[in-house]
Parts: sequence; C-alpha cells; structure tokens
Amino acid sequence: MPRVCHFTGARTQVGNSITTRGKAKYLGGVGTKVTGITRRTFRPNLQTLNAVIDGVPRRIKVKATCIKKGWIVKPSKRKYTYTRKLNAEG
Repeated sequence: MPRVCHFTGARTQVGNSITTRGKAKYLGGVGTKVTGITRRTFRPNLQTLNAVIDGVPRRIKVKATCIKKGWIVKPSKRKYTYTRKLNAEG
C-alpha cells in the first residue's frame, strides 16, 4: 500500500533543508549565510483506519486533516450490519 492519502492524494514530497550561520540583521548582526543545502522528504501525517467506502468497510490511509474535517465514515462495530445488507441484496 503506497504512502498516499485516499481522499486528497497527498504523498511524500521532496524539498531542501537549509543550514545557516550568523546573526540576523534585525538582531544587530550582518545577516545569515547559507552553509549547506541537503535534500529531505516531507511526509504527510497519514493514519491507517477502517472506513466505509461505497457501502463496504475497508482499511485505508487518510491524512489527519481529513479525519479532523469529518470526511471519514467509520464502520459499525458489529459485522452483522453489513452481512444482512449483502444477503438481502444478493
């Protein structure tokens, strides 16, 4: 399972980590200088949980912000609620 949000499609992004030295001008120094640039990854805060997708409970990876926004419908604690519906339809 890839590290991708099911709803937003957010995935790992690549950027730079910049190391500086010196004192900032607004603090009375001559300014900061860049001493190194290193590649790094920015990973989304993904959580694996059970959710109802198209009426069927599934395990998916979702960003924490999607959980906070209430985009996830949690399945019932009891399995028989789904089996009754499936048996009634087919």
